[in-house]
Amino acid sequence: MMRITVHDVMTKLVVAVGQDMPFKEVARVLVTHGISAVPVVDAAGRVVGVVSEGDLMRKEEFREQYHGESYRPSLRARLRRKVTMQDEDGGAKAAADTAAGLMTAPAVTVAPHASTVRAARMMDEYGVKRLIVVDEEGRLEGVVSRRDLLRAYLRDDEETRRLVVAGIPAQDRWNDRDGILVEVHDGIVTLSGYTDRRSQAQAAVHAAENLDGVVDVREDLLWRRDDVFELPFLDRP
Repeated sequence: MMRITVHDVMTKLVVAVGQDMPFKEVARVLVTHGISAVPVVDAAGRVVGVVSEGDLMRKEEFREQYHGESYRPSLRARLRRKVTMQDEDGGAKAAADTAAGLMTAPAVTVAPHASTVRAARMMDEYGVKRLIVVDEEGRLEGVVSRRDLLRAYLRDDEETRRLVVAGIPAQDRWNDRDGILVEVHDGIVTLSGYTDRRSQAQAAVHAAENLDGVVDVREDLLWRRDDVFELPFLDRP
């Protein structure tokens, strides 16, 4: 099974800030580099948190409290604070003036050898748009975003076909008379042909479905022997 890892798609040249960096310098880093969040690292390069645009905007959302202006955070912002239990630290972040006080900690991190599927599930689970990639010691190695994960789907059809064929045992591949024929168009894999056993056909379909970057798998396979035992479905009350 061919799995694309986080290391294959992540951005490796990543900007980071130190814990003591002032508010204005953190804002300058985000604007200058056109990014929406930046990792915060300690003196050893270990990731201790992340500062996002949202963290910096806490000053704006809470300026009525700190500056006496007639401003109130939007309903969406207030609901987000309640759902994520961030009401208590909102004021502290609004008053913070260094990265250490502004950051969200701990950062949501992922290992470089993790699969892109695992990374996607983590983004969904934690409700984030990016993950910080760290080594076994917690040191920064890169950042992987949703956009990075989509790169797998940009793979050339011929390359996808080569990978699907490589996942099929040599004796089961198409040989001009029988076997499994693989075609790929716009990321959609079509498997057709003949196999000796049904289990061989199922294994080929399963391998193609588990190949990262495959949009869909269509199957039109025939087999000579049905060696797959299926338990009957019992509709019990």
